[in-house]
Parts: sequence; C-alpha cells; structure tokens
Amino acid sequence: MNADKTILIFEDDATILEIVTIILEDAGYQVSISKTSHDVIEKVAAIKPDLILMDNWIPNIGGIQATRLLKKNPEYKHIPVIYITANSDIAALAESAGADDFLAKPFNLDDLEAIVAKYVNR
Repeated sequence: MNADKTILIFEDDATILEIVTIILEDAGYQVSISKTSHDVIEKVAAIKPDLILMDNWIPNIGGIQATRLLKKNPEYKHIPVIYITANSDIAALAESAGADDFLAKPFNLDDLEAIVAKYVNR
C-alpha cells in the first residue's frame, strides 16, 4: 500500500479537492490540502510530501510562481510537482513553471491514479 506516501494538493475548487482526496485516500495515500499558494514553502516544510498536485489558478500567487519557488529551493526541488489545469496550453504552462508533469482538467480518475503512482513509486 501507499500509506507512507503523502500527497499535497494545492487547489481552491472544493469539488475537485473532495473528489481527488477521496480517490487518493482510497488508493492508500495520505492527503493534505491547501486552498492557497502564497505559503507554499511553509506548507511543504510542514507536510514534507512525496508528491505535489498544483492547480494553475490558485490564490494568491498562482501555480506557476508557487512551483517556481519550490523548484528554486534546494531542500524541496526534488519533490515531483504535477501541474493540473483546464488551460489549453497546459504543457507550456507546466514547462514554464518547472513542473515534472501535468494533467489536464477535466481528467480521468484512472489517469490521475496512474500519474500519481508513476511519481510516488519511482
């Protein structure tokens, strides 16, 4: 099981948060959530996640800036960040942010589980 693996989700949409949390907890992961991104370093320091799911349109600084802050930080840059957004140019946004991968909204739940497993179990 994945009980020793923690996923931190930065997402401000309550419905998406609820669905993703249920799916990932059912898969055996520990899930932590944040509806804001301005305190991304503090949240990551406190939770020490194995993987981060980052929404593009998250208050206050947005997913790109939050991901860049993480990837610039020597202590946290190794943590995989999967960018999630409904933008049509998600690949370019994810690359610009320095994310490890991306998942377009609306996403298939099997795709969510597969991409999470790919990075958590590497």
